This record gives sequence, structure tokens and C-alpha cells, in this order.
Amino acid sequence: MKVFICRTIPQKAIDSLQQAGFDITYRTEPGNIDQSDLIEACQKVDYLFAAGHNLLDEKFFNACSHLKGIALMSAGYDSVDLHQATKQGIPVSNTADVLSNATADIAFLLMLAVSRKAFYMYRKIISDEWKNFELTEHLGIELYGKTLGIFGLGRIGFELARKAKAAYNMNIIYHNRHPNQNANRLLDATYVNYDELLTQSDVLSVHANLSAETKEKFNKDAFKRMKNTAIFINTARGGLHHEQDLYTALKNEEIWGAGLDVTNPEPMNADNPLLNLSNVAVLPHIGSATVEARDNMALMAANNLIALKNQIKMPQILNNEIYENNI
Repeated sequence: MKVFICRTIPQKAIDSLQQAGFDITYRTEPGNIDQSDLIEACQKVDYLFAAGHNLLDEKFFNACSHLKGIALMSAGYDSVDLHQATKQGIPVSNTADVLSNATADIAFLLMLAVSRKAFYMYRKIISDEWKNFELTEHLGIELYGKTLGIFGLGRIGFELARKAKAAYNMNIIYHNRHPNQNANRLLDATYVNYDELLTQSDVLSVHANLSAETKEKFNKDAFKRMKNTAIFINTARGGLHHEQDLYTALKNEEIWGAGLDVTNPEPMNADNPLLNLSNVAVLPHIGSATVEARDNMALMAANNLIALKNQIKMPQILNNEIYENNI
């Protein structure tokens, strides 16, 4: 069985696939692969190990309908047309669990960095502007006892809430499609509607999947509903916020600050005006960028392919209806 790996991945996963008997073809060039090159490579193999951002749309699935399975080395799957995958009978898996701690750490880091204007003050040093200080300039805000609102309280959101509760005794509110009973019980969290999330949060952190329903959910109307002392955090997908609206809200002091690990578009241009604001912290999508998380993500993706090869259901299947209909 042949598998194409479209980006450099941890060696542990390669070793695991080889030990399972896969014939591996992998691409070592940096950056994402062009869709035309991806299609050409996939037409020569049985499986795809998809690392990085790859557009797997109707065009891709029509050209690669022979594939026996696709393992994503990511939690998000907004670039995959699951309907087309299912139509072609191709199971698709992701790596939802293993990056929760690492990504929650980044959300926590951004929350704290924004609250103290840390990135901006660091730039003061490297631009040789640290000569003196004034007692009333560039002041941050404290997080103790404030309200953390979470949009999409799944695994990552839960971990962030747990950290914020332990470190700063923050009050936890959240908005999901349905209440999370574990959060209610373990974190004393409160389920609220979307408008209440906007108006009550001192920090609002986004952890939802990107979909047609959530695309640019955080726009000028949402930012106007938020407190002018609030911090907006997004470590999920850049498409969940409207970036120009965010910049305008910050400039007009409709919200206090923002921390982003994802941008819209991505990657962010170096001349993006958000980067010049004192109350903004931006990172280059490093939520899962730890040795432990990336190793575990790669191994989980590999194990999904190994399961398929052994005619076992993918443990992290996304389009489970394939199995419901055919097994």
C-alpha cells in the first residue's frame, strides 16, 4: 500500500508507517503543495497523509476518487469537502485531541501578553526606545476575577478555562450549540447565549470550527457589542474574525486589545497595521508547535492509516456515515 505525505513530518510517524508495511512517498520542500501537484502525487498512491493546509475540494475528490483514505495531521478540517469525500467513499480522519494542551497554552499566553502589552513593550526595547518610563503610560490590565468567555467550549476551550480558573480565579461563561455539563460541573461555568457572551466577557476566546455558520462571526457588529475593556483572542481559525473590522474596533477603542495565533488572511503581511498597535499580540499559527503535540499528531494520523490498512475503522473518523452505510 502506497501513501503520499505532502509535507515534512516527525520521523516517529514515518517509522510507524514503514513498520506497518506502507510504501512511502513524501515531499520535503517547505510550504504547502499546489493542488495540481497534490492531485498528481495522489493519483499514484492509495492513501494521503495530509499535513499543512491542503484544499481537498470537489475537484480534488473527483480526480482522486480511488483513494482508500485520508489522514489529516490537524484538528481543523475546514479545507476538506467532507460531503465529496463521503460521496466518493473516502474516509477522512483528523487529530482532535492531542493538541488541546499546547493550543490552550498559546491562548493563555496571548491573553496575558495582550493584558500587559508585552509584545509592544518588547518592541520598545529592540527599537532602542527604552530610555525612561512614565507612571501612567502603557498600562496593562489585570485578569484576576475577570470573566472569560469562550466561543466553542470543546477540548481546547475547556483547557484554557481550567487554566484561567486556576491561575486567576476567572469566572467562566461560554456559548456552544449545547451546554457542556462537564464545564458546568468542574469549572462552575455558565452557559450563555451569543449576545450575553459578547456583552459579559472581559476576555473572549474563540475555539470553534470554521464553517459557513461561523465564518467572520466576529465582525464589526460583534465588536460593537463587546465591552470597551474587553480582550479578543483567536487561536482557532482566522476566518472566524473579520480582520479589518477588528482593526477598526481596536483603533476606535470599541475593545481594549486582541491576541491572534491565526489571521485572516493567513499568513499575515508584515505591513499589516494590526502589528503596530500597542494592545495587539500576533503569533504565526503556532498553537500546536511543541515537540510533544506534533509527535502525537503525526502518530495519531499514522495510526488512522494503519487502521484502514488493517481493515479497521479509523479511530478519529470525521465522516462516520461511510461506516454506517457500508459496514
